[in-house]
Amino acid sequence: MTAVTDQDNGNGNGDSNGGGSGKAAGDTPGRGRDGRWDDGLIARRAAAAEADEAGEAAPRAPAEDDAEPQVEAYVPSGGPLPPRLDALRELVGLSRARLDRDTLAEAGRVLDEAAARQRLSSRHTVIAVAGATGSGKSTLFNALAGAPISDTGLRRPTTSQPIACSWTDGAAGLLDRLAVPGRLRRRPHPGPAAFDEALQGLVLVDLPDHDSAATEHRDQVDRVLALVDAVIWVVDPEKYADAALHERYLRPLAGHAEVTFVVLNQTDRLPGEAADLVLDDLRRLLDEDGIALGEHGEPGATVMSLSALTGDGVPELREMVGRFVQDRTAATRRLSADIDAAAARLRPVYVAEGRPGLGERAREEFTDRLAEAVGAAAAGQAAEREWRRNAGRACGTPWLRLWRWYENRGLPGSLDRMGQALTPPEEELTARQRVEQAVRIVADDAADGLPGPWAQAVREAAFNGAKGLPEALDELAVKAGAPGASKRGGGTEAGQAAAASPLGGTLGGRPAKPPRPKWWPAAVLAQVSMTLLQIFGGLWLVGQIIGVLEPGLVTPALIMLAGVVGGPLVEWSCAAAIRGPARRYGQDAERRLREAAAGCGRARVLDPVAAELVRYREVRERYVTVTEFSTTGR
Repeated sequence: MTAVTDQDNGNGNGDSNGGGSGKAAGDTPGRGRDGRWDDGLIARRAAAAEADEAGEAAPRAPAEDDAEPQVEAYVPSGGPLPPRLDALRELVGLSRARLDRDTLAEAGRVLDEAAARQRLSSRHTVIAVAGATGSGKSTLFNALAGAPISDTGLRRPTTSQPIACSWTDGAAGLLDRLAVPGRLRRRPHPGPAAFDEALQGLVLVDLPDHDSAATEHRDQVDRVLALVDAVIWVVDPEKYADAALHERYLRPLAGHAEVTFVVLNQTDRLPGEAADLVLDDLRRLLDEDGIALGEHGEPGATVMSLSALTGDGVPELREMVGRFVQDRTAATRRLSADIDAAAARLRPVYVAEGRPGLGERAREEFTDRLAEAVGAAAAGQAAEREWRRNAGRACGTPWLRLWRWYENRGLPGSLDRMGQALTPPEEELTARQRVEQAVRIVADDAADGLPGPWAQAVREAAFNGAKGLPEALDELAVKAGAPGASKRGGGTEAGQAAAASPLGGTLGGRPAKPPRPKWWPAAVLAQVSMTLLQIFGGLWLVGQIIGVLEPGLVTPALIMLAGVVGGPLVEWSCAAAIRGPARRYGQDAERRLREAAAGCGRARVLDPVAAELVRYREVRERYVTVTEFSTTGR
């Protein structure tokens, strides 16, 4: 059955496109001119049987049952390809949540095609022969095969479907992948070309014209070119500079130079040295396309001239193709070039300008802005005033303390009442704006220089984490007793943030009064003594005035004066002594609130941003691995 046969000995033309001499009237597809089946295994066995009966030693191509197993898994020989494929696979996996499907589509296609190629035969090299209408590619295909397998002539387009010629068995899987139907799979005719050892393992595919007016023909060319291991581009003296060829195929595939042959055909039509001039101009155009030319032993595209019609230069091309096939690295080089092309397309979404990240300075500035928004400095000043106020209450004179109590008790607008006043809505809104500004600035700093998708991911992480941050900071300020802090409830989320802060929960259980130094009792005792002296001296004077005691004003007056002068002196001394501790207490309160705000901001904003940056560094390392062993210099 021709539909399932992937080989042909080339003795007949079993399809509408096969045979250079055409078909006689009444020929049946799949039969020769004598009416016998001449396609595939049946034809070869029948021909061998007839030759044996006739006593002739008829040469025949290897039969399928003489061949090695059809499927031989592709096993790349070490090298950089396996780690590059693994890195590309990890890169795509890590990027799916950050990049859209269209951006990763080409990389996914390369991975799929690489996996499909590695499951197939490593003994075969698939080379496509491509060209424009009238370039003579089918003639060259037949010349390499040593038989008129593909139709040639003036009718256009001559080749409507891919035709394959395999020199050895075992290529069925490769041809299935190319979707070459069984009726269009051939084997070279018995002869020098068929038994050339250098060509064993070659699978040659003749493609439709890439500039065909039929859209389906161009689609088939594009599909097959994406799957073959190498390609022979056939150009002619008239269309070698065609923009469609260079802009649609050669320039985009410049990275595949090592698996590319560019053949200037029909040199028999050029007089004198015109062929050399056209070939030089072709090399110039290829250089402008970015295609490296394999000259002087350097890797790159093979460029040569020949005439498929006269055979001039065909043996040289066959020899080059033979060495290329026997090297058995075409598939690896093709896959490596595909990876390079996919990596080049992904470069804008992985390569950053400069060194993006969160530096220590950006973190400190973010902390400063949060501390400003939460009122850490004002809280420290309030704590310092509270310390001094407590010292004044403990060490001040009773009469001054009584006056201050009276003043603060009934007068509206006193300092204590002002400190307890709620924050006006305008100031609260300003604090919220400060928090939002701090988050926006730190997000911009972290995303600076990152590729677009990753910069967007960093900003989203910062803004999502900042939801509820103003309320949490406000709750911290309320628990710390910061002046101007809103007294509304902050919720359990802010309470958890405060408990997890470096304060160790002191915000929620802050002492009512600052701690007293050890010398305060002595100061209080001295102040009490001065007060007792005043009372004692005053009572003594009163007793003398009313006549209860003997007159003598000097002694009680001196005692009372000592108390009157000593009380303020003790208070002044205490005020001087507590200045340093009060300042340190205020600074410590400011530091604790600042650290609490920093811990809240770090947990909600900085840590999610840092996680996104770590994720970017991971994918960046995978991308470096993908491009590190590039064979095309991309």
